[in-house]
Amino acid sequence: MTDLYHEKLHQAQELLAAYDLDLWLIFVRETAEHTDPALKLLGHFSLTWPTAIVITRQGRALALTGLGDDEAVRHTGLFDEVRTYTQSIGPELVRLLSTYNPQRIGINISRSDVSADGLTYGMYLNLCDYLADTPYRERLVSAEQFVAALRSRKTPQEVDRLRAAADLSMRIFAAVGDFLRPGVSEYDVAAFAHAQTQAAGATTAWDPAHCPGLNAGPNSPWGHVGPSAEIVRPGEVFHMDFGVKLNDYCSDHQRVWYCLRPDEHEPPAEAQHAFNAVKTAIRAAAAAVRSGVVGWEIDAIARQTITAAGYPEYPHALGHQVGRSVHDGGVGFYPRWERYGDRPYGTIEAGMVLTLELGVRTRFGYISLEEEILVTADGCEWIGQPQEELWLIR
Repeated sequence: MTDLYHEKLHQAQELLAAYDLDLWLIFVRETAEHTDPALKLLGHFSLTWPTAIVITRQGRALALTGLGDDEAVRHTGLFDEVRTYTQSIGPELVRLLSTYNPQRIGINISRSDVSADGLTYGMYLNLCDYLADTPYRERLVSAEQFVAALRSRKTPQEVDRLRAAADLSMRIFAAVGDFLRPGVSEYDVAAFAHAQTQAAGATTAWDPAHCPGLNAGPNSPWGHVGPSAEIVRPGEVFHMDFGVKLNDYCSDHQRVWYCLRPDEHEPPAEAQHAFNAVKTAIRAAAAAVRSGVVGWEIDAIARQTITAAGYPEYPHALGHQVGRSVHDGGVGFYPRWERYGDRPYGTIEAGMVLTLELGVRTRFGYISLEEEILVTADGCEWIGQPQEELWLIR
């Protein structure tokens, strides 16, 4: 894992110049209760007292910690220097900044991206007080775009871990398909998926009370809810939204089955049409993805495709980033809605791993797919084998 953290640290140092930052400052305390999401990119830290993690454009990585936190940070082997303080971090922080005299100091504040908004308001006020009589107070700027790029541009090791997580989830989806039969409840499927995940040495990609998200038939609650008592019934579809976290990296896919009636050998034309429309919209979006496109433009392609097939717009974004978190922050395939802030206008870049997801409500139940892609310079690659046909429960 240390090699992976070194990859991200080196990447951070390279990105500072690209985003016109002289220094990146992560400012935290009591990380067991509340940590900065960006800190997780650089290592596994358990910090008690106010701590400053500093990355400079000159390629230096430094940590300023309370005496007692320093040895654990030193043992990570990630930092060129670990400094300590006893009574107050303020004077030592000013001294550290004076060494480099940065003109633009990136701090983790954002109005749109939770993953780049790790500096708490209280710690921001403390930081401003420490820097009040220095020129550095006026040099604090948002590191939002820098942090988004650092999270989004996956290194080779990160891509390998994401592929491994997707491969495991594909095996669990296959096992669930074998498990499904009429009369099985959403509770049963959730317990089965949890057992499969645990046996593989993984965890669910998000809160296990809500992962997997399941819909058996048209009466199952839709959205980010846990399993219900609804059961698999002939003549209805079964939908599963699921991912695993393996070696600290996540997967996120959706799959759907149709449960055949005793006299059926294939899904009804209406259900098949809905599945085909969803699949076509996702493929149309994927065909347009390449480095340099703007996120909302890809969402618009899928949105136009699904409405042209006779279905209403899906009430959410087409896709988000996947990484250490299942919703990994940064730009994505977002519609130009206020709730997504400025993220719809971000540029999609090679190395990003994102989802393509949408569905339609039908009288058979919710028919939805979610695929993962790795963006390349001139297109994209699937992360995990995409679903090609409506799977059957016999």
